[in-house]
Amino acid sequence: MTVYIENEYTGPDFEEMFSFDFQETAEAVVLKALDLEDCPYEAEVNILLTGSEEMQAINRENRGIDRVTDVLSFPMNDFEEPGNFDHLEEDVPDAFDPDSGELLLGDIVLCIPKIREQAEAYGHSIRREYAFLIAHSVLHLVGYDHMTPDEERVMIEKQETVLSELGIKREKSEESI
Repeated sequence: MTVYIENEYTGPDFEEMFSFDFQETAEAVVLKALDLEDCPYEAEVNILLTGSEEMQAINRENRGIDRVTDVLSFPMNDFEEPGNFDHLEEDVPDAFDPDSGELLLGDIVLCIPKIREQAEAYGHSIRREYAFLIAHSVLHLVGYDHMTPDEERVMIEKQETVLSELGIKREKSEESI
């Protein structure tokens, strides 16, 4: 599994906020989410860490919504059924990196100021909010959505399972992975 993280956030508080190993946390969350979905492939996910202005521009350009958001997901593949990988090898030959053979899941864009804001609002750590948003986004990358109450319930349950199994709790001072 490969998780590429590009940090274009230039805020002065990044190192203080991200005092945990954000690469390790991202890899653990992606791996756990894919394991729980029984993904039969090694996979690749790209994560971009950015600021509010950049996130607003990305949201405006891609969704036509001119405001900052916490996370955006850009899946590389369509899933007829969420978490069902059966069709990819036969129906989507471009779904795999020709060099590594990894399943190309897509891109995640995270807004660092929103992570801080939401962690404070919900009373938990930056690491927990970061991990939650990655888990949420990975589920989008494998076909899940939350447009109906039933879909939302499924996603919430899956997100909480990922975080729980990694020991990432809502408490302000969690350190386990």
